[in-house]
Amino acid sequence: MVTTPGVMPAIFAPTLIVSAGRMDRRIVFLLLTAVLLVANIVSAFSTNLAVMLVGRALLGAAFGGFWTLATAAAPRLVQPKDAARATAIILAGVTCATVIGVPLGTFIASFASWRMSFTATAGLVAIALLTQAMLVPSLPSASALRVSDFMSLLRRPHARLSLLMVAFVFGAHFSTYTYIAPLLEHDFSLSAITLLLFGFGLIGFFSNALMSMVVADHLKKSVAFMILLLLVAISSMLLLQHSTIGETAGMLLWGVAFGAMPLCFSVWIQRGTADLPKAGSAMFVSIIQVAIAAGSAAGGAIVDRAGVHADFALGLGLAMLGLVMLQRLVALETNRWRAVAFKQACDASAE
Repeated sequence: MVTTPGVMPAIFAPTLIVSAGRMDRRIVFLLLTAVLLVANIVSAFSTNLAVMLVGRALLGAAFGGFWTLATAAAPRLVQPKDAARATAIILAGVTCATVIGVPLGTFIASFASWRMSFTATAGLVAIALLTQAMLVPSLPSASALRVSDFMSLLRRPHARLSLLMVAFVFGAHFSTYTYIAPLLEHDFSLSAITLLLFGFGLIGFFSNALMSMVVADHLKKSVAFMILLLLVAISSMLLLQHSTIGETAGMLLWGVAFGAMPLCFSVWIQRGTADLPKAGSAMFVSIIQVAIAAGSAAGGAIVDRAGVHADFALGLGLAMLGLVMLQRLVALETNRWRAVAFKQACDASAE
């Protein structure tokens, strides 16, 4: 149930953006939100696992397509100088949904049932659908995206390394955060864990808002700082285990890191694929969903066989690989600028 909605966006994000062609993005948004509404209704009334997985697959397809087009459309809804902030606002919604959705669903299920959680979500989606119908303007697409655009993107070393960096860091998060409860339940009650997860989401929201003010001018430092903060947070959860103060501090640091990570990486991908923004956005969403699905599945297998500590060791390793990818990207950009400067110097000498 966790892996299916992670796999579907990885497949559907690039497929949708190619299939949509020049269709008005407003219409696509409304259709995807309607599919999301159907997905929650199917899940709420499912009577067996197969029907539930159909609902989860529809959710993943709608989510992947919506996220791809929403981040690509953000700069078109505002002035160019506000593009980063618009993206930050959209990703703040993604961050809040990711970290608040689980405790909220658990809270509803605790006094009603899991079916009521899906029914309540369907109600929220219905409100979102009506709001979009009233407020989202027409967004015609001037050009259609082609499969060759994705191939062109993947041939670039900078794009490949950037996608690997995103995959490793998000894999580090979801391979560990998905199974945070077994680590915390030895030291915290269920209500305390719910409160801690709420604090994680709340501080992540403010982290996203604050990062939107500086990420445009300090992109490399912002990305490096958030990856390092994730490393520190995961490490502290292992080294300070059974210390309620230490684990609380680790979770809050983790919230700061994850709250800003989607924004930092989204801006990074946007700048690296400025000539192919739609393809870049689709690949960005796809690689995140692959990381969610693979990270959750790998984490679950490790937790079952070797325990939570081994899973967190995997998370540390993936985060370190993300940092290595960032270092290689910085080196690649430095070498490229040196080559440009050398060519300009040679041209000047020839003249």
